[in-house]
Amino acid sequence: MANPDPNPLEILILVAPHFNVSATTSFVDPFRVANYLSGRAQFAWTYVSERGGMVESSSGLRIETRALDEATQLAPWIALVSTSWAPEHQLSKSLGRKLWAWSKAGAIIGGLDTGAIVLAKAGLLKERAATVHYEHIDAFIELAPQTDVKEALFVAEDKVFTCCGGAASTDVALRLLHSVAGESLTNATARYLFHHDIRGEDQSQNPKGFEPMGYVTPTIVRKAIDIMEANLETPVPIPDIAQEVGVSQRQLSRLFRSYVQKSPVEYFRDIRLDRARGLITQTEITISEVAAAAGFNSQVHFTRAYRARFGLSPGSDRIQGRVPFEFRAWPMFKPDIKTLAPE
Repeated sequence: MANPDPNPLEILILVAPHFNVSATTSFVDPFRVANYLSGRAQFAWTYVSERGGMVESSSGLRIETRALDEATQLAPWIALVSTSWAPEHQLSKSLGRKLWAWSKAGAIIGGLDTGAIVLAKAGLLKERAATVHYEHIDAFIELAPQTDVKEALFVAEDKVFTCCGGAASTDVALRLLHSVAGESLTNATARYLFHHDIRGEDQSQNPKGFEPMGYVTPTIVRKAIDIMEANLETPVPIPDIAQEVGVSQRQLSRLFRSYVQKSPVEYFRDIRLDRARGLITQTEITISEVAAAAGFNSQVHFTRAYRARFGLSPGSDRIQGRVPFEFRAWPMFKPDIKTLAPE
């Protein structure tokens, strides 16, 4: 066990119900390993929540936390906000005041997964760049108009950082470790964690031209999907996409059927609806505005398509969709005859 350090650097991890435990512990673990490898407890960490007590993560794992009011006397090196679902509801007045107080006292302030949305609502990301998990980027753009939202693994400016979560939590933690512990210990820590490639903040969350398990989709299909994803608000006609990728519309349809199990029209519609669902469940913008942002000219058409894909109307999903994902298996509903019937 590491010898205690008289003045360890304190890390406060402020968690909300249904936080992502994997992303959170991926951030903490490099500091645990650094303590072990150095033989000194150079870093200490405390899990904090609004009321204290047990907090359940999105995977069902529960952790014991101290109440936010009890953390007032701590002078953290890092104050990290770790949230997942419904982050817009996690900022209390007391948390906002403490984040600002810690920031003014020189602490590094961080947001993990959707924690950036909490920081933005507290005013800590005004005129700054930031990131969140890619699933929430569209919502973040709407919720934080004064923030430059980037689709990156993490973003660090001055003493504020945001991170998309997942394994990227380890990347940003190792960068922070390096800033105070140096290259030798950071390299040893990364090797111990089998994290042999410390990625930078300029790297995309979903790099083009790369599939973790290798390529299974032809280049033509990937190029067509890239065009679709770049034109969600103003859909490009499928014949134009086929022409741009250099094949006939019939050939493009055959390729999509073979490798995506959907026609190009169905796939394009579904990714637009997926974007719409993020805006419906994560923001308060009107349903008509969501429909337009997803490339639907008619709200009636949008509602029918939405119900067919997700099994409930946009208005109902705005309420039920706030329920954490683990309680709503995907696909959430199997459309039936009633679902597909005209309204």
